[in-house]
Amino acid sequence: MKILVVDDEALIREVVKEYLLLENFLVEEADDGDKAIEMIKKEEYDLVILDIMMPKKDGFQTMKELKQIKDIPVLMLSARAEEFDKLIGFDLGIDDYVTKPFSPKELVARVKAITKRHEKNTEKIKFGELVLDDMAHEVKIEGKLITLTPKEYELLKYFISNHKIALSREQLLTNIWGYDFYGDDRTVDTHVKTLRHQLGKYGNYIKTIRKVGYKFEYVQEN
Repeated sequence: MKILVVDDEALIREVVKEYLLLENFLVEEADDGDKAIEMIKKEEYDLVILDIMMPKKDGFQTMKELKQIKDIPVLMLSARAEEFDKLIGFDLGIDDYVTKPFSPKELVARVKAITKRHEKNTEKIKFGELVLDDMAHEVKIEGKLITLTPKEYELLKYFISNHKIALSREQLLTNIWGYDFYGDDRTVDTHVKTLRHQLGKYGNYIKTIRKVGYKFEYVQEN
């Protein structure tokens, strides 16, 4: 997979590139929005890591132009942690938002999660006897069909797509319910509780992360 890293800070680009190369991603760089747009017009990328604060053309404007050219997943990277900036980013269609300073390993994990969600394949996702068949929109445990509500299904799929990544309640609300949803954290907690119940013993793999949220972590049974 090929990734375009867009940031005016050479050190940031170098660190991100180094960690992505270790995971066998192909990486190209751009130091401003104009150059990034020209590269996107000419090349095919599986993901763009895009900084907000850049000269000439900021990340928001670059994102608007990018989406008019191609539908490419985008991870926005910024030193600005204000909710307002995140809202703008998600409204423009970004897939994730990471604030500086960041953990390069976590960034790579988020990149993997995004690219996995956008993979064009029809393979079933399996964890032991738990099988999620996205083409059929079905979940089975030990061959038995499990009845889930649409939101429970989306929640499980999102957990699985972000396997071993701690997800905040805010992230879950944003990605499953959307920013125009007027509920609160209790909405997430309630759905996680019912999803755990529906999954039986597999519900135990949805771990509660204190003061953060939740994480799906499957442990291979012996």
